[in-house]
Amino acid sequence: MTATGALLFGRYAFPPNRLGYCGPDDNQALFQYVADKSPDKGLVELERRFEGAYPYLALIAQANAIADPFDDRVVEAYWIGNDLLEQVRGDGFYESLRERFGPRMAPNEFKWLASKLELGARPHHNFHVFDIYVRAGLMRDERASIALETMDSCRVSWGRVVEVAADELIVDRSPLVLKDGKLALGEGQTATILRQLDGKGFVDDVKAGQHVSIHWSWACDVLTDSALARLREATRRYMTLANQTI
Repeated sequence: MTATGALLFGRYAFPPNRLGYCGPDDNQALFQYVADKSPDKGLVELERRFEGAYPYLALIAQANAIADPFDDRVVEAYWIGNDLLEQVRGDGFYESLRERFGPRMAPNEFKWLASKLELGARPHHNFHVFDIYVRAGLMRDERASIALETMDSCRVSWGRVVEVAADELIVDRSPLVLKDGKLALGEGQTATILRQLDGKGFVDDVKAGQHVSIHWSWACDVLTDSALARLREATRRYMTLANQTI
């Protein structure tokens, strides 16, 4: 077990788990592991049960000959983005998508999804949100505004901290918008996100002016300049990819 990677995974997996959207029904245990920075085999067992994210970690690790899917480089590749993603391509990625999503999709929908591999898709969380989560066409109907709001919450985004409050952060963040029928990032807006529960969180020492990563309105981590640049680029890349078929 790579302790730092398991903790990093938990930072991003906890927010949707807390809301009941994915993973096992034990979000309190997950939160305590990460907030207390006390990883053990129990944490890894919890995280292996995230059926949406864990197969992507396994795929990235295998493509890069890394034994542990919770290696911190692998976890970072999936949630933020790094060069490990470029080694994931071809048959392995196709088979993973076919096994996981083929049975849930009509043949033409899966063919549409598989075409994204040739266009540069990689197993990044925001690719999953923009191109798989909406499942081939939801953006085209009357539920588009609901889909957009959900994608905006589900994607890993970033915000510059304006103010640190008791258990919240006030951040400047660019929301996901539709512009001429295509995904885009809008002008920066002030938003309030959670940073702590019962006095504990993942960014307890954050300061105004720093950038944090955000998942489901929760502050996951303080971003280095390098991580921020890579997350920006991954977001741009997978919005562009999604926009080719919206």
